Amino acid sequence: MNIVVSSEMHTVCPEFVGACITANIENSEFSAELWREIDTLSGEFRATLTTESLKVIDSIQATRRIYKLCGKDPSRYRPSGEALVRRVLQGKPLHKVDTLVDLINLASMKFGYSIGAFDADKFCGDTLALGIGREGEPYEGIGRGMINIAGMPVYRDAVGGVGTPTSDNERTKVSLSTSRLLVLVNGYDGNEKLVRATAEYIIGLAGRFCSATGASYCIYK
Repeated sequence: MNIVVSSEMHTVCPEFVGACITANIENSEFSAELWREIDTLSGEFRATLTTESLKVIDSIQATRRIYKLCGKDPSRYRPSGEALVRRVLQGKPLHKVDTLVDLINLASMKFGYSIGAFDADKFCGDTLALGIGREGEPYEGIGRGMINIAGMPVYRDAVGGVGTPTSDNERTKVSLSTSRLLVLVNGYDGNEKLVRATAEYIIGLAGRFCSATGASYCIYK
């Protein structure tokens, strides 16, 4: 898969750096060991963060800033990296989806990045382009129905939008039958070292909990 960052995105975020992870995986419904790690991290956040202080974490703050620059209110359409931690801090349980989605959520919480996970067999074409959502652009968020992505960063394949920091698209979502995984880590803070660490952490989790083989990642800007 070719990943292209559009000129309009470079204009609002010249420092952007992303990581594209690919792997062959075996998904499952639930992993108790994974959820022990999620619960441990959640407890650490509740002991050290508030719903206000989490906003100044560099990775989260940068994504919020890009939303504002693109014309979107990050408090109304929260990026997933922030939304997950915020939910924990409010004492709400995280949704248990499946092992693959759950481990991506763990990585997103740990590093603060909004991370897209996709079934690589569901893409149309061989290129994903990162741009900015347009008014009236159709987009069905996972479990959200049709959402307004105008002013959001959005990845598009040959058919249309597949991923935003707020929600990925129903059309390309992972499921229990997913065998070829593609993950995108979005570093709107320009911190390549942390983006690489996030990618390596995800590969490690996928190996432990989803029997990942052939896993690798590349950096794109």
